[in-house]
Amino acid sequence: MTSTPSRADDSPHSRSGSPPPPPTRRRLRLPGLRVTVACALAFVALVGFGAWALYGSPWLRVEKVSVDGTAVLTAQEVRAAASVAVGTPLASVDKAAAQRRVTEALPRVDSVRVVRSWPSGIGLHVTERTPVLLQKRAGGEYVEIDAEGVRYATVDKRPKGKPLLVVDREKSVDAERFGPRRLRQEAAAVADALPGFVAREVRTVRVRSYDSISLELAGNRVVMWGSGEYGAAKAKALRALLKAHHKDSGVRYFDVSVPSAPAAAGS
Repeated sequence: MTSTPSRADDSPHSRSGSPPPPPTRRRLRLPGLRVTVACALAFVALVGFGAWALYGSPWLRVEKVSVDGTAVLTAQEVRAAASVAVGTPLASVDKAAAQRRVTEALPRVDSVRVVRSWPSGIGLHVTERTPVLLQKRAGGEYVEIDAEGVRYATVDKRPKGKPLLVVDREKSVDAERFGPRRLRQEAAAVADALPGFVAREVRTVRVRSYDSISLELAGNRVVMWGSGEYGAAKAKALRALLKAHHKDSGVRYFDVSVPSAPAAAGS
């Protein structure tokens, strides 16, 4: 019986015994010199146009300086301090320098954020300091003190609801170790830690030393606070004492210097 040869045996390569030709490889064509030069020129032109648009054109320039966040200061005062000139290219405004000018010229400003508002605006977002204490000056004026103990402004009229700070530094046993600034910072931290209804009752914060701070409340009541440490725990203890002993209870003295063992007495 004669077998039929396979189709593979019928191929010319099988009959001749030579290997199949290698697969054809496509050559990558690199862009020509003209294309490369054209792309480079286009890139340079684009960069040049962008730089001109940002700094040389009349389009992207400061037309308006807006201010928000002010309560006591006016927008005009902030704009004048920032000194950002109308007509300046928006991209060339030095934001850090503008911030520095505002905080240096206006101590009432706690912080200011300068932002570009494309295509033609600058925004000044201001946060003013808030007084937690006042110090009375010899001339009858009041110096405002914020929660960090910074004295930042003088006002003729006492702001409502803000206690006075009295520092009996001459009586302080640690006056040389803790100067007036440090004692002021401690007093401000105490005033800032007071809960709302307690703060409304405080008339004076008296500092005799770093760890001897007392509060004088309405109704001739006195609170021995101690140091500025553990403010939240002391505030919680004082709140409980004041709720338990109303103004007409006869209790006039409270001690929260050790918040875990608060005390109250009649005198």
